[in-house]
Amino acid sequence: MDPVQFPHRFSKREDIEIAAFLASAIAWGRRDLIIKSAERMFSLLGLSPHAFIMDGDYKKLKENCVHRTFFEKDLKYFCKGFKACYKKYGNLENLFASALNAPGGSGDIWEGIVLFREEMAKGNGGVYTKHIANSEANSACKRINLSLRWLVRREGPIDLGIWKGISPSLLIIPLDVHVGRVSRSLGLLASGRQANDKKTAIALTEKLRGFCLEDPIKYDLALFGMGAAL
Repeated sequence: MDPVQFPHRFSKREDIEIAAFLASAIAWGRRDLIIKSAERMFSLLGLSPHAFIMDGDYKKLKENCVHRTFFEKDLKYFCKGFKACYKKYGNLENLFASALNAPGGSGDIWEGIVLFREEMAKGNGGVYTKHIANSEANSACKRINLSLRWLVRREGPIDLGIWKGISPSLLIIPLDVHVGRVSRSLGLLASGRQANDKKTAIALTEKLRGFCLEDPIKYDLALFGMGAAL
């Protein structure tokens, strides 16, 4: 079972976006525990996570644990941030697209990741959270890139593909220890560099673009599956 099952449960665009970012936010550790925690989290959000957020129902959240170091207070942080983002941009794709299309910008997905983190902090009075990685501190931002893969990629039965305005060619591999280990064993990454950081995620993505320029991240599932099996 994969955490992407949770955004697949919804049909409304806003609910799918929110579910993708929340499911990926707790996607670390044992897969069975991730699924159990996600079930608990989405039970709190009800039939429509978007309505739960925009109606302010998140204010009723308490301090209970959701998943390992992710508590209801962290879920409340995401809810407050999402509410601010939806009020400003209409949807989360517009947020990322505005960063990618900004004059003078690099036009890559990292610009969107930076803006997402900044806007989520603004929605929380300028406070940042450890549960939204900082790419400017050289984080590979595995969980954010995972949610972006789900939302942008249009091929296959797993990914959602609801963001039509962002090309899959811009995606970055969701790099974790499993993907990094397999990529080094296959010679896709230099074995001498062991850090699974932003620099490594970019290097691996560039290597995969050599195989498929239009959709380099289609190899993510194969690399992750091989790594998890080792």
